[in-house]
Amino acid sequence: MKRVVLFLLTNLAVMLVLGVVLSIVFSVLGISSRSMGGILIIAAVFGFGGSFISLLMSKWIAKRSTGAYVIEQPRSGTEQWLVNTVAEQARQRGINMPEVAIYDSPEINAFATGPSKNNALVAVSSGLLHNMSQEEAEAVLAHEVSHVANGDMVTLTLIQGVVNTFVIFFAKVLAGIVDNFLNGDEEQSGPSWTYFIFDMVFQVLFGILASVVVAYFSRKREFAADRGAAELVGAHKMRAALERLKGNHESQLEGSMMAFGIAPGRSIGELFASHPPLDARIHALSTQS
Repeated sequence: MKRVVLFLLTNLAVMLVLGVVLSIVFSVLGISSRSMGGILIIAAVFGFGGSFISLLMSKWIAKRSTGAYVIEQPRSGTEQWLVNTVAEQARQRGINMPEVAIYDSPEINAFATGPSKNNALVAVSSGLLHNMSQEEAEAVLAHEVSHVANGDMVTLTLIQGVVNTFVIFFAKVLAGIVDNFLNGDEEQSGPSWTYFIFDMVFQVLFGILASVVVAYFSRKREFAADRGAAELVGAHKMRAALERLKGNHESQLEGSMMAFGIAPGRSIGELFASHPPLDARIHALSTQS
């Protein structure tokens, strides 16, 4: 329930902010929202705006949705090890020290998030700490630090922004064409109810196709993060960590946290999966020592 309320409030805030931005843009440019240029502006503002606002808020959302505890002063040997390990890996990758956090969950998982490689959060589950060896956990941390160092959060945000813009633009254009075809002889001061219905239908259909594109790039970034972890701690440790994940439950993380988590999440098919199969990731590491 907490995640649902946070999701709704966040999206409401984003919609309000982008609505104000659009009003200012249209008043300054003096163009119609129903023109091709106006539709493109709406698509770009909502497509990129929503993605980048979510990116900027990603650390705040992640902490509150998972209840993650950020380690400021280590209270145990495990917490001290976590902080020291992430600090050393970040130093090797040439990035600022990310915040390190632990969240309560029985699943074996970890994730990285944040608006930039020098302002990031790396969080691990309590289940990971209880069920992985130190070498396996070290590899998982290296995987997440590699996500941060590779700039994957920004990269996928840009990709999401582009596909969102195309989805909104083409949905509105096609909805307008259908609306004109069905109601061409009727005088109306604005879009009809058929326009809004077909706009939603086309956005859902194009959104499904867009999710395939985003998932494809997400899987590519997982392979890259695995390679980065292998360079930091050794491929044998990364393979061992992935082998351990075979007995894990599906990830309960959502959104960008799931995309940058170590464990695969729920998916209706391989095309929509944010993570490659574990066996494929293990095989890809077989050539690294």
